[in-house]
Amino acid sequence: MASERTEAATPAQGAAAAAPGGRGADMPGEHALWEDRTRIALQPVAAPSILGLFGFAGATMMVGAWQAGWYGEPGTPLVLWPFVLTFGGLAQFLAGMWAYRARDGLATAVHGMWGAFWIAYGLMFMLIGMGAFPLEAAPVLGSVSEGFAFWWIALAVITGLCAMAALGANLVLALLLMVLAAGAGFTAAGFWTPSDWALDAGGWLLVASAVLALYLAAAMMFENTYGRTILPTFKVHAAGKAAGRGRTRPLEYRHGEPGVKIGQ
Repeated sequence: MASERTEAATPAQGAAAAAPGGRGADMPGEHALWEDRTRIALQPVAAPSILGLFGFAGATMMVGAWQAGWYGEPGTPLVLWPFVLTFGGLAQFLAGMWAYRARDGLATAVHGMWGAFWIAYGLMFMLIGMGAFPLEAAPVLGSVSEGFAFWWIALAVITGLCAMAALGANLVLALLLMVLAAGAGFTAAGFWTPSDWALDAGGWLLVASAVLALYLAAAMMFENTYGRTILPTFKVHAAGKAAGRGRTRPLEYRHGEPGVKIGQ
């Protein structure tokens, strides 16, 4: 009498069985086989948005207050550009790339976009100070600069989309981005028209967004050091979201990645 021979499933077969629509439920042990073959090297990172938000707040508050007429003169950006380029630009852009490692798509977009903007802002005024940029094309408060206005138009649109996304994660961040989008919009109008009151309103809103960024960065930092919530940020928890028809499966396979945290 011939004996029956049972062949062990290969890792590829186990992965196929454990995948959505596979036969994992009908083949006991296949799910465990898939997990046994999974190896993950964890590289924990601190919340990148702490640095990103502080960098954003520093640069935005200084430029926004100058734009609103609180201090300075037309040549003040020639003094501000090194700080704007390094802290608001480079440091924040790096925070955006680290947010990518933390799998936070929203923070990657916000810090990457605004970090790149402040790098460009700093480089422009650096070139102006060196005499390598035509003075007639330099943006000046109270004068028409349609090209520079388009910088702010792009920022306003993308920041507004990020604010809509933030409503599903963090209400303080959503408010910050809404105020920031409005500030960018008024600033764009001020350079397009030109309009002094629009520039003033844009400057005030930029400062307001910087204050909100300081609050949010401090809240994240305090939570990291104290191990509990000190300043509330009104996070929207995934467990409380209704499962609608439009829900999608995540790209990553969570059960096969023990210890991996998504986001900050």
